[in-house]
Amino acid sequence: MIDKQARLSVNINKIATLRNARGGNIPDVLLASKYCEEFGAQGITVHPRPDERHIRYDDARALRNIVKTEFNIEGFPNKEFMDLVIECNPDQVTLVPDGPNILTSNAGWDTIDNFDFLKDVLKELKNNHIRSSIFIGCDKSMIESAGRLGADRVELYTEDYAKNFTLNKDEAVKPYVLAGNIARQNGLGINAGHDLNLDNLEFFAASLDGLQEVSIGHSIISDAIYLGLENTIQRYIYKLELAHINKIRRQ
Repeated sequence: MIDKQARLSVNINKIATLRNARGGNIPDVLLASKYCEEFGAQGITVHPRPDERHIRYDDARALRNIVKTEFNIEGFPNKEFMDLVIECNPDQVTLVPDGPNILTSNAGWDTIDNFDFLKDVLKELKNNHIRSSIFIGCDKSMIESAGRLGADRVELYTEDYAKNFTLNKDEAVKPYVLAGNIARQNGLGINAGHDLNLDNLEFFAASLDGLQEVSIGHSIISDAIYLGLENTIQRYIYKLELAHINKIRRQ
């Protein structure tokens, strides 16, 4: 069976960072999300943090009425975050284990030590008909535990892949191929994100069976400074298209 092409969800946090640097509403994150979708993005991702240093909680609420594709809200599931996502009812919630002082997500969940906590969170999401995804590393036991928790998907944390891609791409992707296989064996869908870019995305997506979605923000917004937002989004989608073609040719 041939996989469907992986979908691109654009994380617009960096657009909010730029807006917040000057105050006011320029650039407008709502307008930016509309343009991202018009330019081909198949989803919009936001990651509101407690200090609201980029995406604000009110942004997430407003985006719920703007996003026409798929809306994904990431974050640490404290009470304030859970109240927000239940109110917004996004298509997907990605649970990330970063505390309030973390600059950017830098580790996956320990799904064993946090089993009971995550189980309660996932139950609340399921009761509200929200698809769940757990941000996670490539450790076999952690992925298997995510399966026992009843998560819908895992989002593989790809920073190590990105760091090692230029050294040896085959070795860099190997742990993720194994992790993806373990995820599928445990009934989990597969997302991925963190430091994926125009150089390393195609090889990653072509290597993983069952990859459903990549969430990319920093690289897309950075590339858009040089290439323009429309051109950049379409280039990323083209990389996913090439990866899908490569998979078909291997069949």
